[in-house]
Amino acid sequence: MEWHDEGIVLGARKHGETSVILEVMTRAHGRHLGMVRGGRSRKAQPVLQAGNLVDLVWRARLDEHMGQFQVEALELNAARLFESACAVYGLQTIAAHLRLLPERDPHLGLYEMLGLLLAHLDEPSAAGELVVRFELMVLEELGFGLDLSECAATGRREELTYVSPKSGRAVSREAGLPWHDKMLPLPAFLIVGPGMRADLSAIEQAFRLTEFFFTRHVYGPRGLTPPDARIGFLNALRKHTAGKLHVPGDSAA
Repeated sequence: MEWHDEGIVLGARKHGETSVILEVMTRAHGRHLGMVRGGRSRKAQPVLQAGNLVDLVWRARLDEHMGQFQVEALELNAARLFESACAVYGLQTIAAHLRLLPERDPHLGLYEMLGLLLAHLDEPSAAGELVVRFELMVLEELGFGLDLSECAATGRREELTYVSPKSGRAVSREAGLPWHDKMLPLPAFLIVGPGMRADLSAIEQAFRLTEFFFTRHVYGPRGLTPPDARIGFLNALRKHTAGKLHVPGDSAA
């Protein structure tokens, strides 16, 4: 068995004295594991870092075997990403979400979104929105997608303010007002789209929204908890925002 594909490195762990087990998200073959012989060498280690885009040839005697990877670098992102706490925690969070999906199950949309994320994970002003949109895509791929296109009660597309915790559908301000204390807030940027820049409060609100449905449909039934890296990512966003608000040299008059 053999195939050729491109992929993004999610992580690697030691195997024996000189090899590693490489985990990648591929374009056509989903999240995939494979052994890289000599993967712990000085030449190979820089290539096998999380966030790098690589060219892959996978070989195995049978399809169900782990198999071996032959790996060549296409785009070395790791050095740039490792300089940013947002990027490091963000990449770890994304990898944890991808591990919720069946191994070797293709998800082209997630792969392409991951490529976009890698270009901006070290930009905190954009990373928060992109990661939460990635979470919404993962929920969709798992079969628990939210419907934020129209009001569940009236069918209206205006003033969508809430999300029903029962159905995962948007609810308008008027329809949801009688039950507003039981509704989940819907950040406006998730409806308007990428053209609307979200502030930290809206980003945190969006992460609470996705965490609610991950916990109900995925973490709870599987006996899991949200990844620690996700908390680290949000803390890195808060620290970045706090740093922007502080202007050196300012003092009370």
